Amino acid sequence: MDHMPYIKQKIKDLSYAILSSQQYRGKVLDYLKRAVPFDAACFTTVDPDTLLSAGSVTVGDVEQMHQRLFEHEYVVESEDYNSFQALAASEDPVGTLSHATQGVLERSARYRETLQPTGYVDELRAVIRMEGKVWGFLILFRSQPNTCFSEAERSFISSIVPTIAGQMRDLTAAIPAEKSQWKVIGTGILVLTEDMEMISYNQEATDYLSLLQSWEEVSEDVLPRPIRAVCSKALSRREDKPNGASLAKVCIRIPRGPFITIRASKQMTVQHMTQLAVIIEPAAASELLPLIADSYRLTDREKEILMQLVKGSSTAELAKSLHISAYTVQDHLKSIFMKTGVRSRRELIWKVHSRFSVQ
Repeated sequence: MDHMPYIKQKIKDLSYAILSSQQYRGKVLDYLKRAVPFDAACFTTVDPDTLLSAGSVTVGDVEQMHQRLFEHEYVVESEDYNSFQALAASEDPVGTLSHATQGVLERSARYRETLQPTGYVDELRAVIRMEGKVWGFLILFRSQPNTCFSEAERSFISSIVPTIAGQMRDLTAAIPAEKSQWKVIGTGILVLTEDMEMISYNQEATDYLSLLQSWEEVSEDVLPRPIRAVCSKALSRREDKPNGASLAKVCIRIPRGPFITIRASKQMTVQHMTQLAVIIEPAAASELLPLIADSYRLTDREKEILMQLVKGSSTAELAKSLHISAYTVQDHLKSIFMKTGVRSRRELIWKVHSRFSVQ
């Protein structure tokens, strides 16, 4: 316990040395293991609009139960203890399964069907949240003969969530130093069985799969986690919620590559068999600009103005559509220019288009 403040400071200092989201999450897990020992872990980025996985860094044998974790989170009719949706909405976004079940872990279907058969005795979950936005999920697992996670350990993880969330926000929408050089890929189309076995695909889909598998450092026979996440969401038997969290979609940026959007939908064959249609394509401006705006810390009003600017709106048109004066528009523009490091509207538009390939 005495070394927890030291570990907390080391995690804070990571912001000055880490270049990629994967490296950052790997280093965080390395440090966390010294303060809160665990036997396996999964640290994933998420799309803040849909809370679906945008790629994971894992420790231990998590892969063997990853699909079951997706099913418990998205597919089954009833939410289990400490679902990420519930933790994201709670005052404290960190919880342990042992505490949630009051020490009777068998109450949890996730424990009975997934954790216990693989030898785990407890699970700690954290929603990496800051200012109402969720940027990642963290799961730590303990196996026999270790004890359950303590309240002191849970509290420690809770205390460092804001620090980690700030870095995750910046790294999720990391701004390239210059326009990325990558092979232009069109629309990838995948058709999968209900068990997520591939039935058919086009060449573009294989190109995207290769990029995602390389990014997640998984073999060619492993379906990338963001695809499994959107497919699991598409198969959900729960009632849809009237917001983005009901969408089977994730928007992510592949390192040294483009921002892409992955969507999945459930469909039926004429033989009444369930299939999954997956579309992978470059992200649209409406999907990408919110991430860019968050990376620059723009206010809600400034985000609205950025969206209109990219569409080519003039100052007069902005004032009319937003019901504000032209002088107020100019004040907002000055703030946007200062935050994004540009001096003019033309330079701002160039930066958005060239750095992020917004069409």
